[in-house]
Amino acid sequence: MKTVIITGAGIGIGRATAHAFGKAGYRVIVTDILDEAGEKVAHSINAEGGQAEFHKLDVTSTEQAEAVVAKVEDAYGAIDTIVCNAGIAHKVPLDELTDEKWDFTFDVDLKGMIRLIRAAAPKMREARKGSIICLSSIMGVAYGWDEHVHYSAAKSGVVGLVRGLAVELAPSGIRVNGVAPGYIRTAQALSEEHSLGPAGLEKAAEFIPMGRVGEADDIADVIHFLASDAARYMTGQVVTVDGGLLVGRY
Repeated sequence: MKTVIITGAGIGIGRATAHAFGKAGYRVIVTDILDEAGEKVAHSINAEGGQAEFHKLDVTSTEQAEAVVAKVEDAYGAIDTIVCNAGIAHKVPLDELTDEKWDFTFDVDLKGMIRLIRAAAPKMREARKGSIICLSSIMGVAYGWDEHVHYSAAKSGVVGLVRGLAVELAPSGIRVNGVAPGYIRTAQALSEEHSLGPAGLEKAAEFIPMGRVGEADDIADVIHFLASDAARYMTGQVVTVDGGLLVGRY
């Protein structure tokens, strides 16, 4: 049985991704800073006949990342797939964007990825196989986002992370790709404090050629594809999944 570890798997895209891998027969290592939500996802997968377990993980902690990876490897061997999904997007105007707020977003959204990947890479290299998928955003590959400069910068950094790791790890049989979601109906996007809010999200649908805002499952299925043998010759790519938004805005 293959093992996948997913960060931020308690809610939103992470939760949908956990269920997608569970249905595909993976052993799902659900990680999140949210204990109750993470436990609920693992329980749900198990109740559906899959295999899952929850491990609390704050991706800003190198110690925690290394401990979770070591525990999983001790039990099951090299990790087959890593999905770096945990992230935050706080609205902060430029004149309020302190070093601390900037650094915290990068610590979660970018450095949080390398902590987990760095810990798992040695065993994956020994196994000479594996897939890593990192979540970027349309705000990291094409759009700017006012009052979210730190978020856009971090998500742009994910693109560079994917490219660099893809080249470095390819000789070891490990593929590294990314997904850049468009407007997806998640708690983050529905937040009126930090994002579009319900009304804004529905208005965004008017500009999307496919006529609707994306759902978490729309992203989860692409993540699973990138981890599968169907994407065996893909590495270093960041796939935009946005219902045609980027190509349709003119």
